[in-house]
Order: sequence, then C-alpha cells, then structure tokens
Amino acid sequence: MMIRTLCTLCLLLSAVPLHAEFRAGTAVIDVTPRTLPAIVNGGMLSRSVGVVRTPLNARAIVLDNNDQRIAIVVVDSCMMPRPLLDEAKALAAKTAGIKPECMLISATHTHTAASCMGALGTSADPDYPLYLTEKVAEAIIAAEKNLQPAEVGWGLESAPDYTALRRWIRRPDRVVNDPFGNPTVRANMHAGRNWDDVTGESGPEDPDLTMISIRTRDHKPLAVLANFSMHYFGDRDISADYFGLFSEGFKKRLVDAGDADQHFLGILSHGCSGDIWRRDYKLQSPPDPTIEEFTNGLLDIALNAYAAIKYQADPAVDMAERRMTLNYRVPDLQRLEWAQRIVEAMGDRDPKSTEEVYAREQILLHDKQSTEIVVQALRIGDIAIATTPNETYALTGLKIKAQSPLKQTMVIELANGGDGYIPPPEQHLLGGYNTWAARSAGLEVQAEPKIAETAIQLLEQVTGQHRRSWQQSSGPMVTRTLELKPVAYWRLDEMAGPAALDSSPHHHNAIHEPGTVYFLDGPHSQEFCNDGEINRCVHLAGGRLRAQLTQPANDYSVALWCWNGMPTDARDVTGWLVSRGHDHVVDASSDHFGLSGGTEMPGRLIYRHGRDANQQAMGKTEIPRWTWNHVACVRQGEQVRVYLNGLLEFEVAVSANFPKRYDQFFIGGRGDRDSNWEGRLDEVSVYDRALTEEEIQQLVVTPPAAE
Repeated sequence: MMIRTLCTLCLLLSAVPLHAEFRAGTAVIDVTPRTLPAIVNGGMLSRSVGVVRTPLNARAIVLDNNDQRIAIVVVDSCMMPRPLLDEAKALAAKTAGIKPECMLISATHTHTAASCMGALGTSADPDYPLYLTEKVAEAIIAAEKNLQPAEVGWGLESAPDYTALRRWIRRPDRVVNDPFGNPTVRANMHAGRNWDDVTGESGPEDPDLTMISIRTRDHKPLAVLANFSMHYFGDRDISADYFGLFSEGFKKRLVDAGDADQHFLGILSHGCSGDIWRRDYKLQSPPDPTIEEFTNGLLDIALNAYAAIKYQADPAVDMAERRMTLNYRVPDLQRLEWAQRIVEAMGDRDPKSTEEVYAREQILLHDKQSTEIVVQALRIGDIAIATTPNETYALTGLKIKAQSPLKQTMVIELANGGDGYIPPPEQHLLGGYNTWAARSAGLEVQAEPKIAETAIQLLEQVTGQHRRSWQQSSGPMVTRTLELKPVAYWRLDEMAGPAALDSSPHHHNAIHEPGTVYFLDGPHSQEFCNDGEINRCVHLAGGRLRAQLTQPANDYSVALWCWNGMPTDARDVTGWLVSRGHDHVVDASSDHFGLSGGTEMPGRLIYRHGRDANQQAMGKTEIPRWTWNHVACVRQGEQVRVYLNGLLEFEVAVSANFPKRYDQFFIGGRGDRDSNWEGRLDEVSVYDRALTEEEIQQLVVTPPAAE
C-alpha cells in the first residue's frame, strides 16, 4: 500500500510543471476609419480629413505564464476615452481568457488620427468610436490565439538628439495673457523660438529609448515594444505619424536582414512627453529633418539596443490596476458666467476661436466636476511597465523610473484613458497651455503626485519589492566641497519641493519658494556625479531658496554655480544671487551679491551693502548668458572678496558689522524680492568663515590636462 501511494504521489508531482511556461502572442488590426472624410483631433479647432497617408493600427501583445495572462495594445490614436476602452476590454473578455483589469490599452498620440473623443474644439467622429472599440477588442482576441512559448529581454539606448523641451519659461517682463484675459502665461509651448522672450527650459527631458523584446524559444523574433518620450512629429492627412513608421520600419529592417518573418510585430508606445517635442530650441539653427529622416535615425539607435539584448525564459508575469476619482478644476462663478455668455452666443456650432474653445470647456468641466482615471503597473520578470492616462511631463516619468523597484522600467502614457495634461504642481504657477482648465488639462493641481505615487505603489505590488530610494551620486567635487566643512550644502537635485536637502552633516534644509522648477541639467556631471549620471539643478522663475543659518557671524562665505537666463540689458540688475538680511525688506545691514544689468556694463558680478544702490562694487568680466560659472562671495570682517571661476574678480571694504541673530540667507533673490535670479542654480555651499583663495579654487572644476 505504501509503495502504491508513493507511486501515485510521484505521478501527481510529475504532472505539475517545475516552472510556469512563458508564452506570447501578437496581432495587428487595421483601425483606419471606414468612412471618409473623418474628424481628426489634436489641434485647437476641428478639422476633417479625407485622405489616408498611412494606415492606423491596433498592435497587440498577449503574455501568459499559466498564473497570469495580460494584454498590451498600442493604438494609432491621439487619445482614447476611458469609457470606450472599458467597453473594448469588456468585449474582448467575453471571448479571450483575460480579465479586463489585465488589459493595457494606450494611444500613440498621433495628431493625424480619426477622433474617438472630444478634445478642445474637436468632437468625436460620429462613425468612428464604435468601430474602434470593436477593432481593439479584435486585436486582443487575435493575439491570444497566437500564443506560443517565448522569452523576453530588455534594451535601452539614449537618443538625446531626437527629443527636447518644447515648454520654455518666459521672462518676467514678457508674461502674456491666457484665454480668460489674465496675464498668467509665464511658461508656454514653443516660447523658446524667440530667445529674447525666455529664460530657459521649464524641465528636464528623458532621452531614453527603451524596449521590451520577445522572441520564440528557438530565437525567432516575435515582437518589440519600444517606448520613447517625444510628443509627435507632425504629418499630413490621416497618418500614424512617426510611431507607425517606426513600427513598420523596425519590422522591415529585421525582415530585410533575414532575422524575422512577416509575422514580426514592431510597436512604438508613447513615453512621458507632455512638455517634449523634437525641435531643440537651445540650438540657434535646429535641424529640421523630414519625418522619414527622423524615424530612420531613431531606428538606427533602436537597432543598436536591440542587438545587445539578453533574454530570460519563463519570467514571472503580474499586473495590477487602481481606479481613482479626481476632481476637475471647475470655474468659479465669475468665469462660469463669462463662459455661459460666450457659449450661448455660439449656439450649436463648433468653436471658431481659442476664447470660444475655453469658454465651452468651462461649461463641460462645471457639468462633470470629477472623473475616474485608471493607473496600472505590470511586471515581466525583471522588467516593469507603469502607466498614466495623461499627457505626462518627462519629469514625472523620471520620478517613476527612479523609484521603481525594478531598474528596467518603462512608463507608457495615455494608457486606459485620455485625461489631459498633468503638470507637476509647481508648473501650474507658471501657467501656459498645459495648465489652462479644460478636458485637455483639467484635473486637480495635485493630480500629478497622486498619479505618480499610485504608479509606484502598484509597481511595489506587482514586484513584491519596496521602491528604490533615489539619491544623486557623489562625485569627486562633492567630496572636495564637504572637506571644506560647509555649514550648509544644497545640491539642489530635488525632483520636487519644497525642501532643499542639506548634504552637509548639519541638517540645515532650506525652502524652495514657489516659482522654482526642478531636475534640470546642472554643471560638470562627471565631477559631481558618478557612472555617467546627470548632475541635476533647479531653475528659478520668480522664486528663491530661503534658509536660516545660526552659525555665520561677520565672517562667512557663499559659493555656488549659476546659469543666467535673462538678457543682461533687460533691467537694472540682471538678478541677485545671494542676500543676507531680513525677509520682505532691504535694511541698512544687509549684503547682496548678484549680476549687473542695464546698458553700460551689464553681466558683471556686483556686491552691494545695505539699501544704497550707489554703494556698489562691480567686477570687470562680462559673464555670457546661458553659461555655467562658479561664483563666490567671501566676507572677512569689513572686507569682501568676490571670485569668478576661482579667480579674484574684485574686493571692497564694508564699514558695518551684522546685528545679532542676523541669520537669514536668500539664494537667488533679495529680501524684498526685487530682481530675483532668473535661471539655474546648483551646488550652493555656505561657510561660517572666510574661505581662502586656494579653498575657493578647490570648488572649481579642474579642466582636463591637455593631450
């Protein structure tokens, strides 16, 4: 009897697989509108197009490992509403063995696709939404039927020449009106076309081109799901834009090389690029490639990444979803009455101006009040994907990637809904198109941190691991700074405010005031960071860094890296870099250190003590706009020395000492907020003594030796 029982147990155990078999299936379904002309959205006003330049497709991958089955679909569409996608998921689930909450459906964000939802001045095409719903479901069902044993790998390359910031900060004296007639536009799309109007970019870019590659067990390519943060290229007629060209181009290159057959599926999904476009306004004459040239260049980079991919068999597969209710920023009574007057005069016609578009949007937001959104995360072995249903800034994608439990993380935006822009909260203060209340940008001010945090929590859930704690690495220059024993050292590498963390042992955290944007490229990354990491900094657009330091008495030093964004002839003082004094006022005992303006001797370091503008010392060197420079102000009793890039620029005698408890420091501004710094700051260190010239030079990056 015991022998029979053991034999039975062995048979049962042999029937249980030692590991879950990973399988993948793919499909592509044409979703080009049947009825032409079709309404196309992506612009401010409605338009109809009757010519198809490239087909629109729904490209689907289904993954299964016995424990979990998931679907990923990328659709050539500007954006798709959550109710339509919920209906498509429910329709697919009737036939496919996949739960609706295990389906990820995203839009590429081509601006030349048939409209399936209302946005700004455009309505949904009446013949298209139902057709699209059925076709998306069909893609999922077809991909599931093609499941076969597979393995998966991860690829990554940087493509900085193919993406750039399109949202730039305007000068404080060049603020323009929003559609509601208010002067709120401190930052806006494409303002960088005119350098005289702007002070710099409003955030970082994400140049990473990432990809998930799937192949059969016998190494036959099945699919590549790529992801890149570039908003759209811009095409004509009905078109899948560069997303479609990339997807088909990837396939063609593999087929032409004999590495894949016609069943291979290429996909380019939309990364976080709400503030991103292809034209780099930092360049005086930015390149202007055709859409084919742009795509082929990106494909060259993608194929380099693809060639280096290593694969894993039978990865764990898991997926989680969370639905949240978020409020809209609804109009107050005054704005609502303004909107009602305009909409009543319009009657039943579509809007014909920006004012009419945003008037109608106020009525729609007032009627809706709130909405439901969907956030997802999934895991494929040591690879993770997070989603947002929004047009998401590059910074938000970087936040999610940096804190994901898995280093190999992709963020797909406009997934499971089309809920508009979600600027980080500090960006709302700067205004601009991305913030104007409408269905295209109407969610509550705190939507971005809520969605990002939810995505990170879901990544923790599907991986079973805690999030990574992001901290900028410390290169040799950080070590040299700390060796000088500062009483405070703010590296200004935060992804969000309001705290500016002190990297010295003294815990003198400072406060980022409103009017600050975060995580831009700083100076000398190879000196301040390790392993190719980018040194990060802040850009001030009306704000300051405010700190209270008890140690400094009459002798103190402040050193920092600065990058001026203002034309130096725009105002009498281009900007104050450091002040010591009281908030809200300028008193007789205060110190001020900054950059001169005007037309006679602009762009030179200046020092001023007290209120009297005539009691001012000035350096001899003009500092070029939009360049990084190291500056230091050293006070020793009644003597002040000012340094530029490690060299003494000037010195001046001061006749007064500081009162007791004179402990407030302002970085990037003055107590009265007059002529605050407009530009970037980084690596600010404060000392309770007068640094020597040799010590100042230790804080300046040593140029490489000549070969």
